[in-house]
Amino acid sequence: MDIREAIEMIWNNRKYSTNDPKTAISHLNEEVAESLKALMKGDLDKAKRELQDAMSCLFIAMKVLEVDAVEAVNKQVTQMKKRNNKIMIFKKDKVEIYVDGLLRGGWSIWGPEDIKEAENLAKEFGCDIEHAFDEIKNDK
Repeated sequence: MDIREAIEMIWNNRKYSTNDPKTAISHLNEEVAESLKALMKGDLDKAKRELQDAMSCLFIAMKVLEVDAVEAVNKQVTQMKKRNNKIMIFKKDKVEIYVDGLLRGGWSIWGPEDIKEAENLAKEFGCDIEHAFDEIKNDK
């Protein structure tokens, strides 16, 4: 089934009628919250059902806000593909951050604690990690 066709079917069979974006988003928020609440209680089946209801609410909200679902999906895929290539390079006494091959920042490191903290930051911000210690040894 085509996504646009599915959205029309959901729109035509919705339980509430609104053209107010705030109401539509509020219904979406309630369903997502119910799904999370069920998950927190360990009720996976109910969490799935609530999430499916949330999907219907999302489609209704998108229709109220006049968002084309296919276009929205395509934009999200494009945006996700554009993610910056981030690398944190650990050198003998410093850390450097490169984004798409350009040096964007760095700082000195003084010991194992600094290295561990920088590695945690790299993971938090989705950076690949490279250790250039071997290159430094080979340069000397």
